[in-house]
Amino acid sequence: MADHAKSDDPAVQKQLDRLTMLSPGRDVLGLERISELMSRLGNPHRDLPPVFHVAGTNGKGSTCAFLRASLEAAGKTVHVYTSPHLIRFNERIRVAGQLIGDVKLAPLLSEVLDCSTDIAPSFFEATTAAAFLAFARTPADAAIIEVGLGGRLDATNVIPDPIVCGIAQLGIDHQAFLGDDVVTIAGEKAGIAKPGVPLVTMKYPAAETERITRVASAAGAPYYPKGSDWDAISYNGQLHYRDESGKLSVPLPRLAGEHQAQNAALAIAMLRHQSTIGVPEAAIRAAMGWADWPARLQQLSDGPLTHILPRMTVWIDGCHNPASAEAVAGQIDAILGKDEPLHIVTGVLANKDAEGILAPFINRATSFRTVPIPGHPHHPPADLSAWLRRQSVTAEPATDVASALRSLAKSDVESGAVLILGSLYLAGEVLRENGEEIA
Repeated sequence: MADHAKSDDPAVQKQLDRLTMLSPGRDVLGLERISELMSRLGNPHRDLPPVFHVAGTNGKGSTCAFLRASLEAAGKTVHVYTSPHLIRFNERIRVAGQLIGDVKLAPLLSEVLDCSTDIAPSFFEATTAAAFLAFARTPADAAIIEVGLGGRLDATNVIPDPIVCGIAQLGIDHQAFLGDDVVTIAGEKAGIAKPGVPLVTMKYPAAETERITRVASAAGAPYYPKGSDWDAISYNGQLHYRDESGKLSVPLPRLAGEHQAQNAALAIAMLRHQSTIGVPEAAIRAAMGWADWPARLQQLSDGPLTHILPRMTVWIDGCHNPASAEAVAGQIDAILGKDEPLHIVTGVLANKDAEGILAPFINRATSFRTVPIPGHPHHPPADLSAWLRRQSVTAEPATDVASALRSLAKSDVESGAVLILGSLYLAGEVLRENGEEIA
């Protein structure tokens, strides 16, 4: 599915418009175009500071956030490349701790596009090239690079020698590119493995573990899965971690949910299985309270949308596949309480499993309101509501999120919480409309 980006800066928007015209308008996998593009740009990917490379279906962005917080708490300067953005395109590229400014971004995009007309790079490939240029030209102690899609053929996999690779939770997503088989997907994610570079992963079922073991072995990468070489568990308000170097207990992260505690544990394991950058335990402890990753069980602040329902809390989560929806559904009662009425506003991209995403909430939600996702192909709200009603739940379509909240305000509901979910693009639109900022 094509990516979309807008900017309030005319110079940046000019380059984004060029990219839209130049790129094939769809996700493209393969290393041929990005390799040629890197060559024309002077191979900036070979001049990056020590790289933490993170793949996974769910949780990879949060893992990157915990890595960044830990490294910065240790006094390190850090580049970060993640996707997608929520509000501003600039969110994808953080240079030495700061979101890239428009003054730097526009000429970087222009430089990439000027030399790649005949290559026709995808949106993600061009963005990756711009990020690597920015990172190579600005000193930093480390770079955290999130895989965009898959791993083996993802544009970020041109990085030749990261200091550690990590794989977060696995699940079914992007089936058109990665297949419907989680074992195959595991192999694609493990394709980021490099000779002699530690590959640190979550714990998976035997078949996925066996596939990753084979891929890592073929690459010559030492493999460190959770539950074997390292482990972590949450209890008594602490995350308890252990590996061959010893034990560590840190506060639970401020990011809500047990799945976020496990994402933090993966970040800790990645930090402790590399020896290039030293990160003291005190920095890891501090990171649990510092790490922030918007649109992951985030409560909205006071703003135009929350004012529509002044007596209700409004939460958002960008869960966009069944596995991430299961994780959110499993944590919502711990956050709200089992007796709190829950009203869901949802929109789902056309290429996503809408029924799989909504199914975990059917027995918990009091009502559903379905909405479109502006600027993106999506499941028609009327169709989603019709399917939900066939599951014997209350559901109605709305023209947008604000209309859905106003509809709820006009009903006889006087208490409870609202959860907006189904897409990171929808979450970004909600943050923008509510006046939230990402710094």
